[in-house]
Amino acid sequence: MRHWLLSLLLCFLPVSNCLAVVPSTLKIALITDVHYLSPQLIKEGDALKAFEAASGRRTRELHEVLDEVLAALGREKPDILLVTGDLSNHGELVSHSGFVEKLRPLQNAGTRIYVIPGNHDILVPDPKAYKGSVSTPVKGVTPDEFARLYGDFGYDEALLRDDASLSYMVEINEKIWLLAIDSNRYNEQHSTSISGGRIRPETLEWALEILRKAREKEVMVLGMMHHGLVEHMPYQEAFFSDYLIEDWRQQANKLADAGLGVIFTGHFHANDITLHTSPAGNPIYDIETASLAQYPFAYRVMQLQGNELHVNTRFVTSIPGNPDVENESRRRLETITRRVAQNRLDIPWVPIPEEVKNNLIEMIVQLHLMHVRGDETTNPDLRESIRLFAAMMGAEADMESFAFDFPPEDKEVLLTIGVK
Repeated sequence: MRHWLLSLLLCFLPVSNCLAVVPSTLKIALITDVHYLSPQLIKEGDALKAFEAASGRRTRELHEVLDEVLAALGREKPDILLVTGDLSNHGELVSHSGFVEKLRPLQNAGTRIYVIPGNHDILVPDPKAYKGSVSTPVKGVTPDEFARLYGDFGYDEALLRDDASLSYMVEINEKIWLLAIDSNRYNEQHSTSISGGRIRPETLEWALEILRKAREKEVMVLGMMHHGLVEHMPYQEAFFSDYLIEDWRQQANKLADAGLGVIFTGHFHANDITLHTSPAGNPIYDIETASLAQYPFAYRVMQLQGNELHVNTRFVTSIPGNPDVENESRRRLETITRRVAQNRLDIPWVPIPEEVKNNLIEMIVQLHLMHVRGDETTNPDLRESIRLFAAMMGAEADMESFAFDFPPEDKEVLLTIGVK
């Protein structure tokens, strides 16, 4: 009955009078993983120092980075701005309210803004303030509260809402719909946020029905979701499964075959575009954008004309409070990546020779720093590290066939969107 009613509604979707003129070019901006932490929740002290040391972030700098990006977008005057999750640091109500106010000037200037939650936004069990010597609990938000807070950024404009999640669909113009998919698992959270994502079966059927009707009406659908839909690097499913939705290959095939040609994602804090083609021959691009909360502080400004999408990536390299913010944040990310790699390789029951471990750690650090910025390329030092590591493991590295970066290009590229 639910899908029968959805089909009926889709047949009679109204076209708003204000959208009667279809723009020849749609300018799309995108930011993601802002992790906004309200200034009301921070104060110099041991708690803030511990948080910044663990996360590698400098909270006050991140406020300046966000201000720089929003000011730049104000000059760009995009038609729409997409924000693909992790709007708040860790689900704090005060941070969500503050982020809404940060977006208001751009909206008031004429840009339509659409958001979708990330795993750090809703029903987070441990949102905190960082003041004084220890962090203290603060109020978070429920799914209903999230939809009310961001009512002006997609939810109140939605022509269709999914009953099983915070997914929704809006009409951008007569020929373009936006399908925002909520892939989070906040209802399962107990001690902290769950990083992994999934598309609920009911939500997938809801989305597929929208895509079927869009194809009948010859409407292009743009997708957005927090989690990655397809792999962006070799062995991502094996080593970083929390950054993909569950059963990603089957889900991507279904969405591509139903007519979804592009989806905008975040979550992995990396700047990468990957093309996936279903067994039926239908392509879908997953355009993943890096976080505004760490190096390389990336955002996208894109032009859609017909079925051609020109993707351009911008980077924040300096802010008034720190002209060298790019290099300093890169060094902090390098330190954290090395620490994480060290911890993951310290496995008592899997002894690894120290020389092999150190070589592997350096490989991981170099690859990660390249991946987050996009358009990874090898260099002599990295190739030598891989060759040495392979030799230590009693194998040979075939550098000619090993792919560091799945096509297409990640920073600037012209994509043709559509089903074959």
